Amino acid sequence: MPAPDRLDDRRIALRAARELVSGEVAAVGPGLPGLVPGLVPAGSGVTFVSDSGAVGYGPLANSPMPDFTDSSGRGVVLSPGGTVLSTVDLAGMTRAGYVDIALLQPFQVGEHGTFSHWTSASTPGLLPAGTSVELAGAARRLVLMLPHTTPDGRPAILPECTHPPDGVLRQGMIITDIAVIRVEPDGLVLTEVAPGWRSGDVIALTAVPLMTSPSLTEMDFDVPALHPVGKVYPTGLDAVRDMPDGSTVMIDGFAGPGGMPHYLMVALRDHGARDLTMVSSTAGIARVIGFGTPPGRQAIDHSILIENHQIRKAIASYPVSPSPARPSAFELAWQQGEVEIEVVPQGTLAERIRAAGAGVAAFYTPTGVGTLLTEGKETRIIGGKEYVLEPALRADYCLIRGY
Repeated sequence: MPAPDRLDDRRIALRAARELVSGEVAAVGPGLPGLVPGLVPAGSGVTFVSDSGAVGYGPLANSPMPDFTDSSGRGVVLSPGGTVLSTVDLAGMTRAGYVDIALLQPFQVGEHGTFSHWTSASTPGLLPAGTSVELAGAARRLVLMLPHTTPDGRPAILPECTHPPDGVLRQGMIITDIAVIRVEPDGLVLTEVAPGWRSGDVIALTAVPLMTSPSLTEMDFDVPALHPVGKVYPTGLDAVRDMPDGSTVMIDGFAGPGGMPHYLMVALRDHGARDLTMVSSTAGIARVIGFGTPPGRQAIDHSILIENHQIRKAIASYPVSPSPARPSAFELAWQQGEVEIEVVPQGTLAERIRAAGAGVAAFYTPTGVGTLLTEGKETRIIGGKEYVLEPALRADYCLIRGY
């Protein structure tokens, strides 16, 4: 009896497209994954990212000239708001956890989730430590797309990879031309089979034990309708309403009122979330120095949050008034033991924020060594010079003034 037909590349990509969720960021590797963006209708709300640097793109469609190419060299058109990132920024975006799902094509997969990227097959023993390594360690979900057997008919899912592994799929999904297999903590679970295939047929072509899901079903290739997630709110209060107590929030602005998100700060005050950690360059000093404030007006600054007893801790470079006779609301609250204040040099504050955005957990800097600002922190001698370890600074929310 002849074996059932295997899925073509397009249907493998269609099955993978069913895993996409509107509002998420999907990183697309070379090979089979590159077909997926072309199968998702425009306006889906999925932001595709290619390891070539394109962010927010769709298929070439009817455009005579591509804006850019994806990692497989296919022409793509940037969607409104799309951009192109450098390798550094792309790696930072990946490491920092901004990729929700990654689609990759390996050459083979090990029983415990290790996999070798397809480029490894052409250079046995030489590891191409490219984007697949970044994505495997950082993406929240991982989908591997590959033929179930190699061109010479050997199983592609093995007890151990015969090529150097360049990623680990601890929990995720494998989509092949005959099946869908989930990687679970206890092993590999066969959940779907291609049309015409039976579980026994798939197991016979797999070199490792497969558990069969009690809800085993036939693969479906209909991509559900995806609708973009709305990101515009009618009021500031609606925008901050989901901020829970205990959040860390960064607030834009400096000493004067020009760059401060006044409406959002008022909205946060009215929302009433408490026990907040606030990160800002200054902390409530615009009110006391009057810099840039129109005559007869009072600046709306961070003070309204401290006066409403919402702030537990402030992390800032300049949390004190330049006038001892006019202390800020934060200084008064600190003197009364109602709030903690962590003073951070301005350049270090900026770098701690940038490091978090790039997925760097901590860094060494010479700034502040030997002063009260670094007292009790870990130090290290590098190249004969003393440096202090500063942790990255990441927030749950950020309030920014826009125009």
